[in-house]
Amino acid sequence: MSTVIRVLLAEDEHLIRQSLAALLALEIDLEVVAQAATGGEAVTAARRHHPDVAVLDLQMPGTDGITAARAMIAHDSDCKTLIVTSHGLPGHLKRALEAGIKGFVPKTVSAAQLATVIRTIHNGHRYIDPTLAADAIAAGDSPLSAREADILALAADGATVTEIAGRAALAPGTVRNYLSQAVAKIGAPNRHSAAHIARSHGWI
Repeated sequence: MSTVIRVLLAEDEHLIRQSLAALLALEIDLEVVAQAATGGEAVTAARRHHPDVAVLDLQMPGTDGITAARAMIAHDSDCKTLIVTSHGLPGHLKRALEAGIKGFVPKTVSAAQLATVIRTIHNGHRYIDPTLAADAIAAGDSPLSAREADILALAADGATVTEIAGRAALAPGTVRNYLSQAVAKIGAPNRHSAAHIARSHGWI
C-alpha cells in the first residue's frame, strides 16, 4: 500500500482553496489535513497537524507564503514546502529557494500536475516550473541582502521608521541604515520608490 501524503493548503481565497482541496482529495495517496487563509494560520496549522507537504499561496494577508514556509521549515525540517503563485517574478523564486522551499509553480498548473509536484517534493526532489526558472536566470540577482529586503518590504506600505523598527525589533537608527543601503543599491530617490522598484522585480 502506498504512503498517504498529508497536505496542508494555504490560500486566502476561500473558493479556490476549497476547490483545490476537493480536487486533491480525489487522489488516493493525498490527504488534505489542514487548510489556512493566511500565512500565520498556515504556520499554526503546520505545528498542529505536522503535514508532509505544505502548499502555500505566495501572497496572503499578513505573513506571505515564503515567510510562512521559512517558519515551518525551522520548526519541522521534514515538512516540504511548495509555493503556488500568480506572481512568478524572478526575485520571488530566488527568495523561495534561499528559504529552503522545494517547489515553485504558477497557479496555471492543473490539479493533476500539482498532485504530481506534491509527490515529487515529498520524495525528496525539487520541482521548479521551467519557465519561471529560465526567467529567474535571465533576470540576475537582487542587489539587496536578505535583511535589507525584509526592512524594505516593511516600508512598502508607507510605514514610518519608528513603525518599521517596532515590527522588526530593531533600533530606528539601524532601520535607517538598512533603508539607506537598500535605496543606494537600487539607485532610487527614496525608500518608497526603492520599495516599488524592488517589488516590481520580485526582490521583496
